[in-house]
Amino acid sequence: MTEELAHWIGGKRVSGRSGRFADVFNPATGEVQARVPLASADELDEAVRIAAEAQRGWAATNPQRRARVLMEFVRLLNRDMEKLAETLSREHGKTVPDAKGDIQRGLEVVEFCIGAPHLLKGEFTDSAGPGIDMYSMRQPLGVVAGITPFNFPAMIPMWKFAPAIACGNAFILKPSERDPSVPLMLAELMEEAGLPAGILQVVNGDKEAVDAILDHPGIMAIGFVGSTPIAEYIYSRGCANGKRVQCFGGAKNHMIVMPDADMDQAADALVGAGYGAAGERCMAISVAVPVGDETADRLIEKLVPRIEKLKVGPYTAGGDVDYGPVVTAEAKDKILGLVQSGVDQGAELVVDGRDFQLQGYESGFFVGPHLFDRVTPDMDIYREEIFGPVLSTVRAGSYEEALGLAMDHEMGNGTAIFTRDGDAARDFASRVNVGMVGINVPIPVPLAYHTFGGWKKSAFGDLNQHGPDAFRFYTRTKTVTARWPSGLKEGGEFHFKAMD
Repeated sequence: MTEELAHWIGGKRVSGRSGRFADVFNPATGEVQARVPLASADELDEAVRIAAEAQRGWAATNPQRRARVLMEFVRLLNRDMEKLAETLSREHGKTVPDAKGDIQRGLEVVEFCIGAPHLLKGEFTDSAGPGIDMYSMRQPLGVVAGITPFNFPAMIPMWKFAPAIACGNAFILKPSERDPSVPLMLAELMEEAGLPAGILQVVNGDKEAVDAILDHPGIMAIGFVGSTPIAEYIYSRGCANGKRVQCFGGAKNHMIVMPDADMDQAADALVGAGYGAAGERCMAISVAVPVGDETADRLIEKLVPRIEKLKVGPYTAGGDVDYGPVVTAEAKDKILGLVQSGVDQGAELVVDGRDFQLQGYESGFFVGPHLFDRVTPDMDIYREEIFGPVLSTVRAGSYEEALGLAMDHEMGNGTAIFTRDGDAARDFASRVNVGMVGINVPIPVPLAYHTFGGWKKSAFGDLNQHGPDAFRFYTRTKTVTARWPSGLKEGGEFHFKAMD
């Protein structure tokens, strides 16, 4: 029997009332394994009302006590790591080690947020004027919301709700309807950790729920991660409604390979960064840019045998599986359509995974690995985010041409350079107009105490995710100027007056 999922509202699982559902698939088999309710605007409104009532008490709670809830949540995450990872893999398709990494990178942000008491400290100036003191306070916004994607169903929700809750806000999470079980499990663990009911609400839904979030007057801020067209839509509509909004969109991450690079190291990095998680990562390397034809030839020679040895299969097939299926049949069709466009537009398909079939899993959403060479910037496979196991090679004649490719692309999430030349690395890091840069590091995702965010059409808004920026985003500053009249201390006598 197909499992029917629920929302998490008021500290408990609540069945959907809209009568609308979405199918949740097992990507490895193509079978429907659950149905998730799609919330109406009325259901969203109820969740916001409950959150607003709970938030007042939570905001008045000592920041250190709020941090202790997160401390306990970290313990519970580690306790339930295996169960969470297995559930994540079953709904998303990624391998269990990859699922654990998904959870771990979210957990690290939660650990950072345990330092909220320090991060929420304001500033103070005494004697700003005669008898005048001035100080600032960071205060929560109220009820805030996060709209998170399918590709990291544990990490990105935690990136959003952990700092928001640590700051004293209540949080409405609208996770992807494709893999909603882990977000519900996270909400249950937060409740077990001591979070008051109503502070973290999980409202499942589609565009109707998203629009309700964007238009709801009780929601003060919205964080989003997903594709660039949706990021632009959410940013513009949310801002038009007077909300604080941060949106992170798509990517087309270039890795420049200089002639002096260690070619084995570069090839290993490209295989892991390009094909890990079936390429369904906004920090995946999808474009290799070798400098010079000789460098390109050596790189392709190293890549081909590595790619051909990749093991594609379900997470249940053992620890040596390199990547699993993509998330839906529609995603598979889109990837293969873009691969065909690359062939039609003249790119050289060096490794062809179009006919990949996995025995016993013919109905699963598996896509074989693909490697293109001699891709040009006018091709669809270069311009669009493929979000699949497809690596494109664009040959550059010089370092300046390679740098220009990364800088001219409309996306600016992440990039990397592989070289032994410190001068080239420093110049690249300084000049490239991309938000996250790796030097001999293929996936330059910052650690939790730095901030994560791209440039150009990969990000919309002034502040990044996690790190200090998260505490700025989820709070507003209030500045107080205080003046006390002089002479009050003269009103009492502390000695015997001499007799007249």
